[in-house]
Amino acid sequence: MKRARQKFVVENEAPQTLQKNKKQRTCFHGSPFGESSLYASDWGNLPHHVVLRIFQFLPLVDRARASSVCRRWNETFHVPDLWRKFEFELNQPATSYLKSTHPDLIQQIIKRHADHLQYVSFKVDSSTESAEAACNILSQLVNCSIKTLGLISTAKPSFMNVSKAHFASALTVVFVNSKSLSSIKIDDTPVDDPSLKVLVANNSDTLKLLKMSSCPHVSPAGILCVADQCHGLKELALNYYILSDELLLALSSEKHVDLEHLRIDVVSENPGQVEFHTIKKQSWDALVKHSPKVNIVMYFFLYEEEFDAFFREETPVTHLYFGRAVSKAMLGRIGMNCPRLIELVVCANGLQPLDDELIRIAERCKNLTAMGLGECEVTCRGFIEFVKMCGGRLTQLSIMEEVLIPDNDYNLDQLHSEVSKHLGRMWFPDMMPTW
Repeated sequence: MKRARQKFVVENEAPQTLQKNKKQRTCFHGSPFGESSLYASDWGNLPHHVVLRIFQFLPLVDRARASSVCRRWNETFHVPDLWRKFEFELNQPATSYLKSTHPDLIQQIIKRHADHLQYVSFKVDSSTESAEAACNILSQLVNCSIKTLGLISTAKPSFMNVSKAHFASALTVVFVNSKSLSSIKIDDTPVDDPSLKVLVANNSDTLKLLKMSSCPHVSPAGILCVADQCHGLKELALNYYILSDELLLALSSEKHVDLEHLRIDVVSENPGQVEFHTIKKQSWDALVKHSPKVNIVMYFFLYEEEFDAFFREETPVTHLYFGRAVSKAMLGRIGMNCPRLIELVVCANGLQPLDDELIRIAERCKNLTAMGLGECEVTCRGFIEFVKMCGGRLTQLSIMEEVLIPDNDYNLDQLHSEVSKHLGRMWFPDMMPTW
């Protein structure tokens, strides 16, 4: 009787147990983690801040797919916080293999999220159509409050093919409507002086970074207007042809904050067609006196005969990059007149050993911590002497192996050992450039 009663109880409980197990398997999706997974697997009931945090880590495509799961996730998809930063990718299928931001999404952003955008960039391929499409989008951002704007050409500077009037009109929309622009990167674009005046009129109190290298329609007077009015400017990138004594003095005024970074591109496409002016030593001195920690970075893409105007007097440059051949005489001047030099990269020089020039640089440039040499020649003995004088402060030393010429004192194996000893770490010459 007792056995029969037990059997009856078991038989009556079995269907309930099976039903419970079936329910758990359905909820757990095969999870082995126990009952706590029952609640964790209910994604629809996740707190709003958790879903928002997850969405912030998702790429845009995945975020868009997730938004179609349910109404609640679709609402999260349109939360303003998710649209403060956005990069428009504009590419033509015929000229680029990169994906583009879908046109429907672009229109949705313009209609629903233009006033949420704060950190915006446009990445375009080499086609004029993509650059014009970027200008069309900019023209529609009439309710924006953008803080940072970047226009990036992934190949050749396609924005230069857009008409100056169209580009200036699109940029003016953003400059007028955004009253708190702090960072603008518009290299290789047809921006002009009137556009900069609009920028200054509406954002002079907030602008801190302006990068506008290779902008041929900007004059020295145009960039001087920016320096005169934007006293909070900390970083500036421009071409040498619009650098002037007046600009350096404006950046050194009492009203202006300390400049942190000044990048200057010195470029010549055809030798002999450009005559480079000289900046007075007094103007450089005024800038360094006002901003003693400023990094002055100069990129040179000149031919040997075009260097005459540079480094004849002391120049407070900190980082120097030579993308074409530079003469021994020029490197000698650098050793004499660039005491603040921190980094030097020479991609090519010629077939004359640079021993004396390097030793002079080591003697005079006490802050030098990085050196790169490409198609040059240095004897092993001269190079070891250079490293010995610099010592452990050379944190970066990238020298192509073919640069080093064995001599009567050292071969390449011995050079490796000596250089490593003076640097205080293992060092080998490079097989290919790392800069």
